Amino acid sequence: MPLPDDLDASGLLAEARGGDNSPAQTVSELSGALKRTVEAAFGHVRVRGEISGWKRHASGHCYFTLKDEGACIDAVIWKGQAGSLAFRPEDGAEVVATGKLTTYAGRSKYQIVVNRMELAGEGALMALLDKRRRALAAEGLFDEARKRRLPFLPHVIGVVTSPTGAVIRDILHRLEDRCPTHVIVWPVPVQGEGAAAQVSAAIRGFANLTPRPDLLIVARGGGSIEDLWAFNEEEVVRAAAESPIPLISAVGHETDTTLIDFASDRRAPTPTAAAEMAVPVRAELAAMLAQLGHRQTACMTRGASRAAERLEASTARWPAPAGLLAPWVQRIDDSAERLPRALVQRTAHARADLAAVAPRLQPRLVEARIERGAEKLAGLWRLADLAHPERPLKRGFVRVTDRKGRTLIHAAAARDARAVDLHFADGVVAATTGDPANAGPTSFRPARVERGSRKPYLPGQPGLFDEPPQE
Repeated sequence: MPLPDDLDASGLLAEARGGDNSPAQTVSELSGALKRTVEAAFGHVRVRGEISGWKRHASGHCYFTLKDEGACIDAVIWKGQAGSLAFRPEDGAEVVATGKLTTYAGRSKYQIVVNRMELAGEGALMALLDKRRRALAAEGLFDEARKRRLPFLPHVIGVVTSPTGAVIRDILHRLEDRCPTHVIVWPVPVQGEGAAAQVSAAIRGFANLTPRPDLLIVARGGGSIEDLWAFNEEEVVRAAAESPIPLISAVGHETDTTLIDFASDRRAPTPTAAAEMAVPVRAELAAMLAQLGHRQTACMTRGASRAAERLEASTARWPAPAGLLAPWVQRIDDSAERLPRALVQRTAHARADLAAVAPRLQPRLVEARIERGAEKLAGLWRLADLAHPERPLKRGFVRVTDRKGRTLIHAAAARDARAVDLHFADGVVAATTGDPANAGPTSFRPARVERGSRKPYLPGQPGLFDEPPQE
């Protein structure tokens, strides 16, 4: 259907005009053309710049920006290439990135896809190393207060190093020469891709072994800063600082310095020196023990000699033994002379005393004294029996007590007590005083033994001193 002339003449519709020799393209077509053109022209580029905004995505891809004083370019490292980097990138590091340029149509921008990246010269490497050292030092990982003393004589030593290099042979030979010790080697690569991860895993793995080593040595031979870079990685430094086992770092030669040296408990200039630090010389220990034994013997001998000298000097000032004991010997001799005479005299006195008392020790006199004592005792016993409080009861008297056993001698006390006991010669009758209606039942109780009496007095039983009944 043809359009109206006024609409066609308004210029609102796109139409081919004179001189137009290309048809209109879609956005996707133009973006695709740009992508092909850029990738064809810049299929391989090397860019030097400073890393900024480094970010590792959860997918494993890494995104960042390369910049210099006047421009910047976005960059990406896919997951496969990110794991093969020889160092851990961080903001501020100057690098040389190798890859290709491409475009990202979703945001209308171009970027470099990096497949290899190195630090831009030794100066950049040292700058990154110094920056990392300051950051770890600020966390206190290098503080001297954290460092521990090495064990004097370790029974088991763990070594983290390459199993094929000269380093492990040097360590084993030196340990064998000085003091043979059980050694456990954890083989790891000491440079290149993945070396840092395996070294840190070995340091942490030794802490979980049974039996656990008493000492660790992390060793590597000399090399350039790039060769030793694995021991500058943060994960290795943190593993060394967190190790529960004392650790000696022996990485490189004496002039080489890596960050693990600052985090370890001791730094050895060479792997051989690390073995010398680890154990003492057994021959020197034996010599030292022998020397200490000689010194101990000499001290004991010297002490005994000095004691003998002091004793001799002291006894030299003492008087002669005969002079000290002479008075006592004389006294003993004097006593020995007087003793026989004293015995004879004492025996004579004893005979005289015996003769004086002998007449009074005749049996008839003794028997007479016993008879008089027996008569006197019998009289006292009859008197005691006559005075017994229960004896009048046989003649018809009654003794009145309250229920607590106290004798009542007044009528008023008996009335106040109300309940009383009447003691007869043949028993006890309970009674009441006052109103007969309040009197309790009478009862008979056997005679009780009064305090001080030798036996209860029962009717019809004569006392000890009573006259026997007449026939």
